[in-house]
Amino acid sequence: MVNVNLKGTIQKFDAKTTIAEIAKSIGMGLYKAACCGKIDGKTVDIRTPIVKDCSVEICTFDDPEGKRTYWHTTAHILAQALLRLYPNVKFGIGPAIDNGFYYDIDIDEKLTPEDLPKIESEMKKIIKEDIPLTKKVISATDAKKLMTNLNQDYKLELIEEHANKNEDISIFTQDDFVDLCAGPHLLSTGRVKAIKLTNITGAYWRSDAKNKMLKRIYGISFPKASQLEDYLNMIEEAKRRDHRKIGKELELFSIMEEGPGFPFFLSNGMILKNLLIDYWRNLHTKTGYQEISSPIMLSKNLWEQSGHWSHYKNNMYTTKIDDQEFAIKPMNCPGSILIYKTKMRSYKDLPLRLCELGIVHRHELSGALHGLMRVRCFTQDDAHIFMMQNQIKDEIKKVIKLIDIVYKKFDFKYHLELSTMPEDHIGEVLDWDIATNSLRDAIMEMGLEYKLNEGDGAFYGPKIDFHLKDCLGRTWQCGTIQLDFQLPERFELEYVGDDGEKHRPIMIHRVIFGSIERFIGILIEHYAGAFPLWLSPVQVKILPISDHFLEYAQKIADKLLENNIRTEMDSRNEKIGYKIRESQMQKIPYTLVVGEKEQKSNTISVRKYGEGDKGSMLLNDFISQINMIINDKI
Repeated sequence: MVNVNLKGTIQKFDAKTTIAEIAKSIGMGLYKAACCGKIDGKTVDIRTPIVKDCSVEICTFDDPEGKRTYWHTTAHILAQALLRLYPNVKFGIGPAIDNGFYYDIDIDEKLTPEDLPKIESEMKKIIKEDIPLTKKVISATDAKKLMTNLNQDYKLELIEEHANKNEDISIFTQDDFVDLCAGPHLLSTGRVKAIKLTNITGAYWRSDAKNKMLKRIYGISFPKASQLEDYLNMIEEAKRRDHRKIGKELELFSIMEEGPGFPFFLSNGMILKNLLIDYWRNLHTKTGYQEISSPIMLSKNLWEQSGHWSHYKNNMYTTKIDDQEFAIKPMNCPGSILIYKTKMRSYKDLPLRLCELGIVHRHELSGALHGLMRVRCFTQDDAHIFMMQNQIKDEIKKVIKLIDIVYKKFDFKYHLELSTMPEDHIGEVLDWDIATNSLRDAIMEMGLEYKLNEGDGAFYGPKIDFHLKDCLGRTWQCGTIQLDFQLPERFELEYVGDDGEKHRPIMIHRVIFGSIERFIGILIEHYAGAFPLWLSPVQVKILPISDHFLEYAQKIADKLLENNIRTEMDSRNEKIGYKIRESQMQKIPYTLVVGEKEQKSNTISVRKYGEGDKGSMLLNDFISQINMIINDKI
């Protein structure tokens, strides 16, 4: 018998009882909903037997691990359907992703989106057949023979990596389909209910442009048809809110073929960007930060010293000057460190909070580029805080509070994720333990909940990531707090303590927006381009009914501009209905119509975006009203 801790309750089971059997003993509802399990916090297949005393969690689709298992199994169903329809297909990889799954395939036939319904239909047949998925562990030699017989070249390449380590290979079989896979998986194909294939694109094998271009088929699945319907409706709404589409319509930014991944900001976009920067700058001045600026390009030696060269060089742009190699900075931290070192610091100087709106460049694959969300050049709203060890917790709390202020300003909800030491870390484990515990303690003392991501920290320190949720329920990782004992050691940073001796400071890396460009993309989609009044590039549009009222309209515009209200006038000789509709399409917060009646009464006719006609007002009353709205938000 083994003792199993189930949510704090100890129960006894026969040794080798599987997680699926434990779920069934609790209830058939849980058994049918179970996707995978956790043994002592480690995600495992539902077929896994319990062999010793442990804690067990049973994960359903409502859990992140359960979703990944559900979607991974659906990827296998997709692969089996493709094998039935196209027997010569060769398979790459088919993982679960944040929203669904995909499978990369090499196929002679020309597949288009029009082929997806046929593949979907075959997947539904496989689901209806309720085929069991069975797991087996074999030697790398046997795995090679198997995949050679199946003519699966890409799988053979993957096996070679394991063969070099003399590892056994895990495979899953469902009827005529066999795949290399560690799992976990659902018990059978029939446990998948509602499916939809969403797209087909190209993708280089192993994300390397030197390799062959494969076809990538994306899909999504859910336990209920209603969940799939809700998701598809959300996708349609997301298309309507696509920041690339709205950015073009509102003349905010452009991505041009002369600079792929390098955004061009137009006039309206610069207003929006500068409003965010002004807000950021004022907030940091009030909270004790000193703004700095470091060079965009620094020597290779610096990046070797920081550790970025060995961990990040493939994402860095480099050049030579006077036979010396330089790199355009992919992040700002080494520059802040050099500024710290410009003079000897005292304990009285700490904590020293240096903030920087630094332009950074990172080489992204062309296939990964996506509007403002994934670019090669962006402005990072960085800050680096240098402090003593006894100041760590208070500084982390202050950063969390600052990030909370910013996200609440834009009506974003968010959750925290704590990521711990990765395998490729630098520095001593003891320092990592201190850093991780400091982050955890700060979160706990503030009464905040968090998700733990084991092994997902930066190479130089653990981190707290802030994942904000937009109006469609999508999450975006923006803010981060990284605690670093390593770079101060590498750069031999020092301060003089109250004992007169030299000590090593500790460093926080943090961003709030993350990337101003990406944050703008998120805001565009969050608001669907209808920005709040304070943030709108154009706050008021004036529409004279005819040329006879241009002079009166210009007086109104001048008065609004004098009061720092961003105003435009549409003086074109067009019908007023057309101009009103166009102003609405541009999502201008307020549209003012002026004609004979308004000129005689010295008033304006006010229309508010999303609400329509608000009637006539005196201009001064209108100015007072919108200034009150703006000032209340700012």
